[in-house]
Amino acid sequence: MIAALLFTIFIVAMLAGVPIAAALGLAGAAAIAIADQGTQWFGLLAVPQNFYAGLGKYPLLAIPMFVLVGSIFDRSGVASRLVRFALAIVGPGPGMLPLIAIAVAMFLGGISGSGPATAAAVGAVMIAAMKRAGYPDAYSASVVGAAAATDILIPPSVAFIVYSVLVPGASVPALFAAGMVPGILAGLALIVPAVWLARTHRMGAREGDVERPPFWASLREAAWGLAAPVLILGGMRMGWFTPTEAAVVAVFYGLFIGMVVHRTIRVRDLFDIFREAGETSAIILIVVSLAGIFAFSLSTLGVIDPVTNAIVNSGLGEWGVMALIVLLLIVAGMFLDGISIFLIFVPLLLPIAQHFSWDLVWFGVILTLMVALGQFTPPLAVNLMVSCRIARVPIEDTVRWIGWMLVAMLLVTVAVIAFPQLALWLPARLGY
Repeated sequence: MIAALLFTIFIVAMLAGVPIAAALGLAGAAAIAIADQGTQWFGLLAVPQNFYAGLGKYPLLAIPMFVLVGSIFDRSGVASRLVRFALAIVGPGPGMLPLIAIAVAMFLGGISGSGPATAAAVGAVMIAAMKRAGYPDAYSASVVGAAAATDILIPPSVAFIVYSVLVPGASVPALFAAGMVPGILAGLALIVPAVWLARTHRMGAREGDVERPPFWASLREAAWGLAAPVLILGGMRMGWFTPTEAAVVAVFYGLFIGMVVHRTIRVRDLFDIFREAGETSAIILIVVSLAGIFAFSLSTLGVIDPVTNAIVNSGLGEWGVMALIVLLLIVAGMFLDGISIFLIFVPLLLPIAQHFSWDLVWFGVILTLMVALGQFTPPLAVNLMVSCRIARVPIEDTVRWIGWMLVAMLLVTVAVIAFPQLALWLPARLGY
């Protein structure tokens, strides 16, 4: 009865327009208060305790830093120089600008790990360039929004950090390594429909007029940006610093590039950068802390075991249950952001994964792939919202284009489910 009330309060609060974080905390606190018989004030002490416990985890320190990295590289001019370098490699031609947009977004994923930040950085450069070349604005926004979704798979990734906090058996380095191959496959898969659509509908009629930059000059300009993932990921692999320390190193490296090398960031710009990153980080961490109250109520009210037993004994079998999880997360991704999906569903799904003896690192990659899908699945698609805002088109105009890219990403998810070594080979190779 109380378990049903927990979810009812949560759903009703969201439908009423209450922010997701507040709805999670309100539902959890209400369930704890009702469940406590006769000593409600004592039971409600669990609310502030779990609010703090949700934040008091060392890996979460990396989140504000990687968010700040995204804000810094968004303004540092790295994206525009990477675009020039990519154009120097592939040259202009039918479908080449969409290919470059996806490739640059994948590369920036190795720096910030934030989809919306990458959508903003790449969109600011590529959407205008694609418009000049004759691509429809809705198509350009679709390509950039989908491409930015690869960023939570390619390390470093904020999503993997949150998952590692919820699942102690999955370390951040192992998750980072496991996301590399699926992230690259996802990017390659997105290139296929993007280029095919461009050529089929004869987009980019003026792309041939785009001047091809000189290779060596563009390489020299992009060199500092190209070195960023090597420093961040290579430093972690060499043991020079932990993922949390890597985020701090990335911040100072980004500031060095923006303020000293490219001189696109001035001292007076720092306030806006820090404010933007602080607001975004606060939103994420408040969701994490209030979801801790919700997760505590789930565990103490005995909700998880009945749900697990009902799904395990449903007769669907191991792969039927996996298909059900994928379908559930696709629907959830249409309405919830990725962090909220992890915080709500991982406590419920973790016992199911343990029952079937699924590798928890592989399972984390599957969940992250589904979250990546949700980042560009209307109606609530954070990456698509950013790219549509830049392109100045309503999000519904992207439906005819975005569907093909969703299918491409879903096929990669099916491949990783069918062949777990796509995710597990690199962690095993690196000894994680």
